Amino acid sequence: MSDTNADGVGDRSRLPDAWTVWSQGEQGRLVLAYRPDVFNAADFPAPCLPTLYLTHGKRTRRPGVNPADTVDSADWFVTLYLEPDVSLNETLRYPTRDDALERTIALARQFDAGEIDYRDLYQVPRETYFERLDELTGDGTDG
Repeated sequence: MSDTNADGVGDRSRLPDAWTVWSQGEQGRLVLAYRPDVFNAADFPAPCLPTLYLTHGKRTRRPGVNPADTVDSADWFVTLYLEPDVSLNETLRYPTRDDALERTIALARQFDAGEIDYRDLYQVPRETYFERLDELTGDGTDG
């Protein structure tokens, strides 16, 4: 998928409608947000906005480390965050941006279809929140 358009995604129809291109960087970095229309603090907590990051080099939050510094890594990473400290546990690492972009789109589809078991990612269960999130995800027709 090397013919990406201005939003960095390529054929936008491959991305579920529930996902929005939130930002993109000059170096190919891409951030997708899930349903920012409902993660607005009134309907759902804004900090819980599910996001997908496509980054060159592993994204880090360690103090003193520049998260944009990719000098030591030629690989691309895909990370799904459900909240700032809650992410999909697997490391999704790819040798090319095109490979990582394909996985980003696939992961967006899986999440939108309700195929990601996000409950297991939380150390403290949040059943009421999970029930509401279940209503958003599923067959993709609820929004």
